[in-house]
Amino acid sequence: MSQEYGADQIQILEGLEAVRKRPGMYIGSTSSRGLHHLVYEIVDNSVDEALAGFCDNIHVWINQDNSITVEDNGRGIPVGINHKSGLPAVEVVFTILHAGGKFGGGGYKVSGGLHGVGASVVNALSDWLVVNVYTEGKIYEEKFERGHTVEPLTVIGECGEDKHGTKVTFLPDATIFKETQEFEFSVLRQRLREMAFLTKNLRIDLHDLREGKEKDETFHYEGGIKEFVQYLNKSTSPLYDSIIYCEGTRNNIYVEVAFQHNDSYNEISASFVNNINTPEGGTQLTGFRNAITKTFNDYARANKILKDSEENLSGEDIREGMTSIVSIKIEDPQFEGQTKQKLGNTEARNAVESIVTEQLTYFLEQNPQVAKTICEKSIQSQRAREAARKARDLTRRKSALDGMSLPGKLADCSDKDPKNCEIFIVEGDSAGGSAKTARSRATQAILPLRGKILNVEKARLDRIYGNAEIRAMITAFGTGIHDDFDIEKLRYDKIIIMTDADVDGAHIATLMLTFLYRFMPELIKQGHVYLAQPPLYKLEKNKKVWYAYSDEELSKILDDVGRDQNNKIQRYKGLGEMDAEQLWETTMDPESRVLLRVSMDDEDASDINLTFMTLMGDKVEPRRDFILENAKYVKNLDI
Repeated sequence: MSQEYGADQIQILEGLEAVRKRPGMYIGSTSSRGLHHLVYEIVDNSVDEALAGFCDNIHVWINQDNSITVEDNGRGIPVGINHKSGLPAVEVVFTILHAGGKFGGGGYKVSGGLHGVGASVVNALSDWLVVNVYTEGKIYEEKFERGHTVEPLTVIGECGEDKHGTKVTFLPDATIFKETQEFEFSVLRQRLREMAFLTKNLRIDLHDLREGKEKDETFHYEGGIKEFVQYLNKSTSPLYDSIIYCEGTRNNIYVEVAFQHNDSYNEISASFVNNINTPEGGTQLTGFRNAITKTFNDYARANKILKDSEENLSGEDIREGMTSIVSIKIEDPQFEGQTKQKLGNTEARNAVESIVTEQLTYFLEQNPQVAKTICEKSIQSQRAREAARKARDLTRRKSALDGMSLPGKLADCSDKDPKNCEIFIVEGDSAGGSAKTARSRATQAILPLRGKILNVEKARLDRIYGNAEIRAMITAFGTGIHDDFDIEKLRYDKIIIMTDADVDGAHIATLMLTFLYRFMPELIKQGHVYLAQPPLYKLEKNKKVWYAYSDEELSKILDDVGRDQNNKIQRYKGLGEMDAEQLWETTMDPESRVLLRVSMDDEDASDINLTFMTLMGDKVEPRRDFILENAKYVKNLDI
């Protein structure tokens, strides 16, 4: 029976009730990402004080009860009475949406927290929050619970005249963050490091006070984004020593650009507006790319590196193996969309293009050897790209002549609706044979690969198009790669990587993920890529069978069934050891299997790039350090 829908059914949510009702609208989600976002909102306020020139040190503590404390040495949130509301200004900041000093009132010239909702949203989504303000020799304190004031602003003590700043402590509300209330040191470290890189001379200290997890880390970079580029390039070999750096102000827009080429074939670029990451770039990134494309072509022509008969270098050729950071500060940024993914201000493009063109031209004239090195790498990239284009065109012609034939070793499914279909990428013919027998022929396709595929992190496009195993995947998926990629042509809703649970299997899975990330990242972003989870153990007892997917699960089963001589335990070394029935039951049956979806977020782009470069690049030391640091997270890998 339908309910009545009239004027009385329209709800008016006052104050911070709307935030608690729909938290995802304000912080993205109530998952681990949303939980950590609370910290960033408070830290952003402190960073804004640093951008304004009033703060040079921020401390962040993960306390023993998993609450968070953020303290800065800025001016301190004003404690006087706000005449419009009749409340102390600090209370207004923490209890009223869209209230703050970032709306043109002169409090902040540039700011990352542009919507003015940060502090109030954190307050609304916290079980409790305490704010202390140090100003004019006094310590002020106000307490809140779930967004409501429970103890008004009060002077609780005195401090030295030189003590100033704000301290905020809060405990996220477990009724909102049901998935997890546990903060991860590594996640906070990543974001705080980035903030420190983007704000020269700002020192950020991160402290973990939880029992058994105690650690401290400091982020302080006098070189700012130049050190950011060095950090991102640490797993590669730079082609020249210097970081190319451009800095200046045009039309009240402050521009900073730093870049350096390395021996890899992938571009890493990150752009920021008022310290906000803009994963989709925008006008500031367009201005940078226009500037380097024109400037390098002009230099190559003027110095006869490019002959008159040769085509201009494309921007993509010049940016091959380049790591760049573009950071601007602008008073009134206009973002496209609520998530601030892309900047729209046309004046930002003009400012960046002008400054970079002028200063890069001077740099190249003063450093001819660096200029020549970059131009020669770009020409090599141009030639490889042309060879790749010819290989791609040849593949297209062959496909047309063959009637768009699929790879011969692909056992395709009969259903032609991509939404119903999935493809298993399997290592080796043995596992491929079992999978082909086990599968549901209507909806499950099997593509066995021979050995380890090409490491695309160390290869240009021409080699990638020439690799038979990669060509087979490209053809089977149907989307094309790189510039030709079209998600609408995807032939399967799920791409499932199914490898053995050993070191070789993990390596093969990593090689495939590297390929997908570098050339088909949209498949990962849109949730089409999965990792199969075959069992590690088979336990037989009294004609009954159990499968365990981890050592912990095996131990629990043994506790339940008893540990005695009647137990027959088999440790699976590879998929080929399972017969078709076992493989279907444990790994391929949609009703009972376990799949891990591979996900990524644009906010993590620089760290994801660095991880792939570290794991799949040429340098051994960064990879060894990464493995040692993360070995504690590896379980059940047969080494």
